[in-house]
Amino acid sequence: MAHPTQLGFQDAASPVMEELLHFHDHALMIVFLISTLVLYIIIAMVSTKLTNKYILDSQEIEIVWTILPAVILVLIALPSLRILYLMDEINDPHLTIKAMGHQWYWSYEYTDYEDLGFDSYMVPTQDLAPGQFRLLETDHRMVVPMESPIRILVSAEDVLHSWAVPSLGMKMDAVPGRLNQTAFIASRPGLFYGQCSEICGANHSFMPIVVEAVPLEHFENWSSLMLEDA
Repeated sequence: MAHPTQLGFQDAASPVMEELLHFHDHALMIVFLISTLVLYIIIAMVSTKLTNKYILDSQEIEIVWTILPAVILVLIALPSLRILYLMDEINDPHLTIKAMGHQWYWSYEYTDYEDLGFDSYMVPTQDLAPGQFRLLETDHRMVVPMESPIRILVSAEDVLHSWAVPSLGMKMDAVPGRLNQTAFIASRPGLFYGQCSEICGANHSFMPIVVEAVPLEHFENWSSLMLEDA
């Protein structure tokens, strides 16, 4: 959960998000070293009183500043491609959930069950219970079992939406007439908040997402109660 004055990412709640945080730190360190080197060269060039007429034509320097950026790009590209393929892998999901974007709410359908689905609307400010978050709480949460591979099928019924939960490393566009899929594993129990991340109309900022990760036994009890109410 994000908090005021936060500068970094939210705490990772999935293996993919942990990898993304490591890659962010890796890339940020490279950028920091490059910026320090460039700043040092600028200060040295401006402040020095020495000159060298041969510095304008040096094959050695040109080789270095051609090969060095290529090596740096490879050091960034390799871990980036690794994470990209990791995010695309969907191996034997234990549960499949279809998330449909509407103006302006989300609906969820648990496709492994015969009749388990519901709409998820934002809770108005005046109806919030103590401890709930304004503009982030929903009347029905998407409940998933923790430490289980979950496949999410994302689409939309009217306009473009985007299903995004930062702490899970999830962001998938919801396109009318098209079914996109992604997967995640919630590595710990808790509530993970997200919002629609594609401008979709007047109430775009009022269609939050709440994923509740619980132990498998609790999920089974919840699904049984939902099926009985249906």
